[in-house]
Amino acid sequence: PGSRARRMTERTTRIPTLGPRGEGWVIIQTILLVGVAVAGLGGARWPENLRVPAQVIAIISGAAGLWLAASAIGTLGTSVSPFPKPPDASELKESGVYALVRHPIYGGILLLCLAWSLALSPWALIPTGTLAIALVFKSRLEERWLIDLHPGYVDYRERVRRRFVPHLW
Repeated sequence: PGSRARRMTERTTRIPTLGPRGEGWVIIQTILLVGVAVAGLGGARWPENLRVPAQVIAIISGAAGLWLAASAIGTLGTSVSPFPKPPDASELKESGVYALVRHPIYGGILLLCLAWSLALSPWALIPTGTLAIALVFKSRLEERWLIDLHPGYVDYRERVRRRFVPHLW
């Protein structure tokens, strides 16, 4: 009963589409990615006592993010799109990295932004956190469209509990 109520709530929650394919979400994402880059390059550096630990975590996060995004892009092939509305001819992918997480490209982007922030400036964590919030909304909209296109997505979402990062989120 609990998961059914959650599904109904998610289906009726009104997330604005911001265009027929969700173009506005891509613009928001792009602006925030530029914000991460600018804050990383122009923001104050990490304090000396935190630089080495931050850089070690940045290397791990960056490698994980690169693997996650590249694996997802490889699995999707020609279905890759920056827009949350999937192409009509797309197939529901449930194998590879998609067996671990529902939105691995978004997870990869977030891990890469975290790596950038940790490598350069704590100020970059602000647009990175804002990007995480935007990607949660974008992914919810995408899931609404995926359910409409692929009714089996509801069962897939129940099986694959993590949204962005395997074993974490």
